[in-house]
Amino acid sequence: GAEGTVLSRTPDKAADAAKLGAESLLVTTDEAAVEAARGRFDLVLDTISAPHDLNRMLSMVAVDGTLSVLGFFGEAPVQLMGLLLGAKKLSSSATGGRAETARMLEFCGTHGITADVEVLPSARVNEALERLERGDVRYRFVLDVADLDGEPPRAV
Repeated sequence: GAEGTVLSRTPDKAADAAKLGAESLLVTTDEAAVEAARGRFDLVLDTISAPHDLNRMLSMVAVDGTLSVLGFFGEAPVQLMGLLLGAKKLSSSATGGRAETARMLEFCGTHGITADVEVLPSARVNEALERLERGDVRYRFVLDVADLDGEPPRAV
């Protein structure tokens, strides 16, 4: 089997990482730990939804390894030399259409796969934004729009 390592800005998620089956947690704000992880991982799944340094993540990818960016859709400069010298690959994935999303949700329901999210009423959106800025989220927010006036949003 594969060895899993969680990359996190703080050590606060170590217990959750172990519960999910990770062998270790690497704190990405620890310069020595990041340097020690240079070229360590065959695959890095980057789910960070805010601007960040992709080159830092790429430095931890092994020769012939892949950095797959799944959470950020803005501009992010990448040093091509970091890709070329290690024959590294950079990949991404879109979320897919409605049919693919429906199949994924059905699969998750069938297999008991759930997401770790924190649900907040939409009236607390500013709190959610402030907490996102501080990195004080486990692991994503879901805003419940049931508290909005008028008709609930219609499915698209």
